[in-house]
Amino acid sequence: MRLIDGKAIAAEIKREIAEEVTQIKAAGNKTPHLAAVLVGHDGGSETYVANKVRSCEEVGFHSTLIRYEEDVTEQELLACVERLNNDPDIDGFIVQLPLPKHIREERITEAIDYRKDVDGFHPINVGRMSLGLPGFLSATPAGIVELLKRYDIETRGKHCVVLGRSNIVGKPVAMLMMQKGYPGDCTVTVCHSRTKDIKKICLQADILIAALGVPHFVKGDMVKEGAVVIDVGTTRVPSDKTKSGFKLTGDVAFDEVAPKCSWITPVPGGVGPMTIVSLMRNTLLAGKKEIYS
Repeated sequence: MRLIDGKAIAAEIKREIAEEVTQIKAAGNKTPHLAAVLVGHDGGSETYVANKVRSCEEVGFHSTLIRYEEDVTEQELLACVERLNNDPDIDGFIVQLPLPKHIREERITEAIDYRKDVDGFHPINVGRMSLGLPGFLSATPAGIVELLKRYDIETRGKHCVVLGRSNIVGKPVAMLMMQKGYPGDCTVTVCHSRTKDIKKICLQADILIAALGVPHFVKGDMVKEGAVVIDVGTTRVPSDKTKSGFKLTGDVAFDEVAPKCSWITPVPGGVGPMTIVSLMRNTLLAGKKEIYS
């Protein structure tokens, strides 16, 4: 069993981005600028956005954080999106999910200019990804395929089983894993809450990507010898061993599963750091106008 160290790979990619930003500035060109819109005070969202702001500083980007209270109206949020769409200094921006129940997430997502949609959630970017065309890839799926690539993990002809069908991870990572080329060329099966015989299907997986959000769902008897396991889960569970009073727990029962794997991602330190660095990469592409001029 070998660990896939997302923290180390993310640091490597940040260094690569920082070097490119230094060159951009030295040439007298505009510094990439990422904005984040945060509604309310959800603990997970607060931490995630703080990490994004810190990562911007590390790679040399400009960053802007816009905060709203939970009672912000949908119209106020749409007006904010419109301002960011029209601000020439903002290269890319995200509206942190989840949003309060009175705000329709799909309406906010669709209002974002797809050329600034560095989260990769806009239907145009999702559609372009499904067709294998250039676009902004969703950050977590992009981070997963980058890990496979950086560790030279073979994907061609492999059976990839994806647990979860969310628009943020499950569906897009399934599409990326079946694309022509590397990393891709997999035969992909997507399982979800209505799938029968999940254990039987998981045992067929050469590559298992767990993105259900159910702590320790994947047990040792669900994984075949030599499988590659990517754990996307980051559920906060109470803990009396941490200052915060909680710890992050993955979808995989690590101690049971790891001995059977050829490669496995830990939680934390696996996929999580790659999500943020993928967002940084999308922002760099937006700033350089490499995908959309």
